[in-house]
Amino acid sequence: MKRRTILNLAVSASAAAGLLGPTAARATDAKTFVLLHGAFHGGWCWSPVAERLRAEGHRVFTPTFTGVGERAHLLNPTVDLNTFIQDVIAVVEMEELQRITLVAHSFGGYVASGVIDRIPGRIASAIYLDAPMGSNGVSVLGEAPADVRQARLAAAVDLNGTRAIAPPSSTAFGLSEAAQVAWVNRRMTPMPLRAYETPLTLKGPPGGGQPKRFIRCVEPALPNIEASGRYAREHGWRYSELRTGHDAMISMPTQVAEMLLVD
Repeated sequence: MKRRTILNLAVSASAAAGLLGPTAARATDAKTFVLLHGAFHGGWCWSPVAERLRAEGHRVFTPTFTGVGERAHLLNPTVDLNTFIQDVIAVVEMEELQRITLVAHSFGGYVASGVIDRIPGRIASAIYLDAPMGSNGVSVLGEAPADVRQARLAAAVDLNGTRAIAPPSSTAFGLSEAAQVAWVNRRMTPMPLRAYETPLTLKGPPGGGQPKRFIRCVEPALPNIEASGRYAREHGWRYSELRTGHDAMISMPTQVAEMLLVD
């Protein structure tokens, strides 16, 4: 092939990349995200963030735990924290995911810590979005402040033989815009009480040895997350704050997506 032809082909390829836009140009930088929801929510809560990440060319998975969200019909007395951890591991294995950026919100932090502990080789980094990371041998209720623990137990109801916690209004998660409050309220489902009572089993520190980041939501700040934020700061995690409430992936999806892309 003549030198001029080779040069013309190179120029054409470069131009094509420009015409295809930033997504194609950044294809080699694409990340794989697995986004874990919190209590009463489901994978649906990540849709505003997932849409933005996918538009940038990244792979995004938003699994829903057994017994909540669109899987609420699977609620049964055996569902516990370990069920949730296995839900996520199953997605990772079936999709053959590697070098995952694992992102957890709220209750999902306990799930993330369990997943990292069991399949550390699949996880490249972890981001805890206003999410407690848990500790070995202690349950979610065991680590919760007394007022939070009492509120959760007081909200327990019987659903066809399964003890579950009824969801509060989404205003409890820092949402105030009417449309956002209504969107979340009509989607939330009860959480199996047993998931709150199951001790987290870890062989090492929460979050393992992977690079970790903690994002604290501070307007308003949930007091029961403060201990986790302090732990992250004291143990050398990257730490940053968002000036919004607890459900940041709904109130500030663009900003959350941008923060997840920061190495």
